Amino acid sequence: MKMKNRCHWTTSMLLAGAMLIGSSALAADVQQAASAGDQSSVYRTIGLGIAAALSVGLSILGAGYAVGRIGSAAMGAISEKPELLPRAILFVALGEGLAVLGFAFAMMLLQKM
Repeated sequence: MKMKNRCHWTTSMLLAGAMLIGSSALAADVQQAASAGDQSSVYRTIGLGIAAALSVGLSILGAGYAVGRIGSAAMGAISEKPELLPRAILFVALGEGLAVLGFAFAMMLLQKM
């Protein structure tokens, strides 16, 4: 039970940190856009920032869940059949690819700001 609570706490802290960093960067962009006086530009900037933050956050949460489930199953399979190591590493890497794709998508969204 303690490990589950630590996992939830760690996930919450990582998510809060990501939101804090994203909101501070978004605030600077919004101030620049607001000084220009274009209201639709401000809303567009806020929307793109929220979309980028959600894409990174949710993809990292999904990747963490996938790597946790796949990794534990892979360790069990490797303990019984050591020749499954390359295949297990491949499956764990595919789960981690979710986070990389979410990050790449967020970078494309931030380029549109």
